[in-house]
Amino acid sequence: MKVNKEFLIPFVGLKQGRHQFEFEINKAFFDTFDFDEYNSVNIKVDMVLEKQSTMLELHFSHKGSVNVPCDLTNEDFDLPITGNLKMVVKFGDAFNDDNDEILILPHGEYQVDVAQYIYEMIVLSVPSKRVHPGVEDGTMDAEILERLEELAPKAQQEEEKEEIEIDPRWDELKKLLTDK
Repeated sequence: MKVNKEFLIPFVGLKQGRHQFEFEINKAFFDTFDFDEYNSVNIKVDMVLEKQSTMLELHFSHKGSVNVPCDLTNEDFDLPITGNLKMVVKFGDAFNDDNDEILILPHGEYQVDVAQYIYEMIVLSVPSKRVHPGVEDGTMDAEILERLEELAPKAQQEEEKEEIEIDPRWDELKKLLTDK
C-alpha cells in the first residue's frame, strides 16, 4: 500500500485544542488497499483531532453509501452506512498498534497516518449480509426471487397431505380416547 499524503496528519505544528479534518472517500481509496468488494463508494469522513500536551485524541465519524451486490438477487444497490471510531494516540519508545483504541507512536514522530483506521472503520460498518431494500419490503420483482420461491422446501404442504392420508383404522382408536 502506498502512502497517501492526504491522510498524513502533521500534529507538531498544531496548537493544543480541537482541529477539524474532512475526507472524501471514493473507490480509488479502497483500490490502494487492494479491496474490490465495493462497486463504487461515496463516503464523507469527519475527523476531530484533540491535541493535548501528552497525547492526541482522534474522533472519526463517517456517513455515505457503498454500491454492493445483493446477497440474494445479485442486483447492485447503494447501501447507506454510518459509523464512528474513537482513538487515543500516545507516545512511547516504539511504534505499537496492537490495541484497537490506543496507538503508540515513537517519541519524535511528527505526523500520524489515519488511512488504515478510516479503511477499517468503513469496512467494519458494512453489514456482512447485504440485502436489497426492494427484497426486504417486497417491491422488487426479480427472476431470481421467483426461482428461489419456486425451489423453496414445501414442508407445510407435505404435512397437510400426511394428515389427509391417515389410515382409517386409527380413527377407531381415537374414538376410545373421546368415549370416556
